[in-house]
Amino acid sequence: MIPVKAYAAESAASPLAPFKFERRELKEQDVLIEILFSGVCHSDLHQVRDEWGGSMYPMVPGHEIVGKVIKVGSGVTKFTTGQTAGVGVMIDSCRECKPCKKHMEQYCAEGMTGTYNGFERDTKTVAQGGYSTQIVCDERWVYHISDSLDLAGVAPLLCAGITTYSPLKYANVKPGDKVAVAGLGGLGHMAVKFAVAMGAEVTMLSTSPSKEHDARKLGAHHFVLSSDEDAMKKIESYFDVVLDAVSGNHDYEIYLKLLDVSGKLLVVGLPKDEPKVNPFELIKNRRCIIGSMIGGTEETQEMLDFCAEKNIVADVEVISMQYINEAYERMLKNDVKYRFVIDMATLK
Repeated sequence: MIPVKAYAAESAASPLAPFKFERRELKEQDVLIEILFSGVCHSDLHQVRDEWGGSMYPMVPGHEIVGKVIKVGSGVTKFTTGQTAGVGVMIDSCRECKPCKKHMEQYCAEGMTGTYNGFERDTKTVAQGGYSTQIVCDERWVYHISDSLDLAGVAPLLCAGITTYSPLKYANVKPGDKVAVAGLGGLGHMAVKFAVAMGAEVTMLSTSPSKEHDARKLGAHHFVLSSDEDAMKKIESYFDVVLDAVSGNHDYEIYLKLLDVSGKLLVVGLPKDEPKVNPFELIKNRRCIIGSMIGGTEETQEMLDFCAEKNIVADVEVISMQYINEAYERMLKNDVKYRFVIDMATLK
């Protein structure tokens, strides 16, 4: 077994604290990664505090992982020691169902195996995540990372990045398309960067006037205050795509109204309450609402290669492992631009 240092939550009410556990020995297809950076996703906070139900403790969160390969199993063909690699939201799936065979493992018929807070398929032990010094993972769910990019900024690409890249690709966003992004946070700021890089005309929609400067710095061509009824009226039936990254409760109708004929509302935000949908706004202009969840293994590598080509990384604030509980409190106040990333050297 491989001894590992980490930070874990012992219960829904306890702060994250130092924790030691053991990773499994490598199997033939496994890769051992020394973790350099681990992104902090809002879903980490949700699961640590059991806000979605079903949390298992002790829990080591983290599914935005970047590090160096330090050992490989005898059957590994994709990686060699010393290479930079990443692990994202999932570490396994059934591998046999229709989605898995199409490398869309996030839609596995049996349910994908999450990087943490789930049972590993072979050992039936609870998987532990990236707030740790090392991780063992089957090479299918390990990704090549370009050393030309800032590695701290790469970490959030493994969740926030693929979560926004995948629906934009599914919607076939191309040069000249009109794309609006609703919600400027960890997801929204990546959506702006991707849509701009894909050649779209990008508009940021926000309830906060103060975010216009940041939106334009990220590459947005336009900014519209979504609380301004007159401004929103002027852009009705204008966009080919609206990507909705808003996690607060809201009505989908305000964004459906903005879509042109055959327009697509891409939903990646997760409001607590069920959003309302006016069917008349759907049938007008033949609009549709499309949900999307991260991306499969092939698409995730495609996204990382795209980021290397276009020099795209997340905007991050690098923190020490010991700062994680304060970071969670700041996340609740939306006090981060736009993603916390843990420097795992601070744990050693």
